[in-house]
Amino acid sequence: MTKKISPSLILALFVAVIPIVAMAHGISDADKQSMLHGGYLRYIGLGASHMLTGYDHLLFLFGVVFFLTTFKDVAKFVTVFTLGHCITLIVATYYQITWNYYLVDAIIAVSVIYKAFDNNGGFQRVFDMQSPNLLAAVFGFGLLHGFGLSTRLQQLPLGDDSTSMLLRILSFNVGVEIGQIAALAVMVAVLALWRHRPSFKRFSFAANLALMYAGVYLLFMQLHGYQHDAAPDSFRFPAQEHRHVHEDMDIDKTMDADRNAF
Repeated sequence: MTKKISPSLILALFVAVIPIVAMAHGISDADKQSMLHGGYLRYIGLGASHMLTGYDHLLFLFGVVFFLTTFKDVAKFVTVFTLGHCITLIVATYYQITWNYYLVDAIIAVSVIYKAFDNNGGFQRVFDMQSPNLLAAVFGFGLLHGFGLSTRLQQLPLGDDSTSMLLRILSFNVGVEIGQIAALAVMVAVLALWRHRPSFKRFSFAANLALMYAGVYLLFMQLHGYQHDAAPDSFRFPAQEHRHVHEDMDIDKTMDADRNAF
């Protein structure tokens, strides 16, 4: 006898997994250290791993492709999303345009809530209106997601030379696209298999409801981080952050040398 999967179990899995994945998201001290003398391949690898651990980006993409049944539609929406996040990732990082990353990630969490709400026909049921243009929404949220990626990338030492800095940004962006393609391949394959089963119709609403709750959870998690931020209302100026990164690393090296001396 086949057991049914309850909506509460789906929600529980989302909530259980997110904190674990959240710990892996972001730029770690180890990543910062390895990038000091790392080549462009390291930036590609970091971009790929950052996307694959980017729970907020992946949840939004999952919502976007959830009901798409043809390769043409998947390619169209993913291309629009990719174009959006490439623009802000490259431009914002190159021109050092940044903001409090907790707030940026909080707004990205809203994009997850929005897509899940739309997937469940929320605009029709709650507001008695048609959904806003989906392509335009995906492009707009793509710009936002790219800005979120940029706030993380700007924590890294990108160099003072404009050419090498641009190449590092582009390398990171290539890595992001590689990670996105890998994640999407799994998502689309799983959804394609699930879509042919009776449980898809029964639990598609519950799955998107769980997606919405996951977005709410992420939103409050980021707002909690913002509340405890040392300088919540300040813009993140990369020159200052990079100086602090190097100073912290120099302190760590000095402490390691002192330990070894004993």
